[in-house]
Amino acid sequence: MKATFFLLLALCFVSTDARSQSPFDGTWIIDTGKNENLASQKPRVLSVADGVFHDGDRQLKADGSDQKVPATGYWDTVSVRIVGDRTVEITSKKAGKPMYTETDTVSADGNTLTKVMKDTTEAEAVTFESDFRRIAPAPAGAHAVSGSWQVFKQSRSENSTIIKYKCTSQGFTAETPLGEKLDAKFDGKLYEMEDDPGHTMVSVKLINPYTVEQTNMRDGKIAFIVTLEVTPDGKSIHATSRSKEGGNAKTWTLHKQSE
Repeated sequence: MKATFFLLLALCFVSTDARSQSPFDGTWIIDTGKNENLASQKPRVLSVADGVFHDGDRQLKADGSDQKVPATGYWDTVSVRIVGDRTVEITSKKAGKPMYTETDTVSADGNTLTKVMKDTTEAEAVTFESDFRRIAPAPAGAHAVSGSWQVFKQSRSENSTIIKYKCTSQGFTAETPLGEKLDAKFDGKLYEMEDDPGHTMVSVKLINPYTVEQTNMRDGKIAFIVTLEVTPDGKSIHATSRSKEGGNAKTWTLHKQSE
């Protein structure tokens, strides 16, 4: 999933008097020190054997060639390259342009997998890192990345943690230093996220003054639903994202930056 969406999910939508400043106006920072709800995520099942790469239901030749896959706003080809005995590289491209590069590396003892994802769709590259524990061994003769893995730690580059936004009783605007921008109203309509290759459409529903449900759609289908809860002191936002495709739920916290 594109790094941009994990930034814009943190936007807060609170109904306030348009004549007064919203408590959510300003700059918010994603708390990268917390790794919340990771144990509930589904294990990642990988296999590289006999020249074929399997990642869940995805199957590709591990020969470094660009292979056509069902097109999305973010890629239309994917290549898999075996870099060494403990490393595999996956590159996703759109119209020949690299969009994401993933490097999976297994520790020398074979018990930890580190996934580094580099997103080059932004004004500057964004990096995400995930660490996994092995929960099932690799089949005999398979590459070291093979087996089942459970994520236990995640981090991201600092340039992907900053969000500035302004809320009114009518709607909100949001902008990140990487160029993404969203301008929407609380009217249930869909609004396109600017500077998003996937052309994600977003609608928001105000559940109560401190809780908002955000629906994100791509290609006419719901991709994920986010629930945003603002703490009474106005200093933090707790967010939960639920994928409609994979069923995984992710949670994270943002803190308001001091003026």
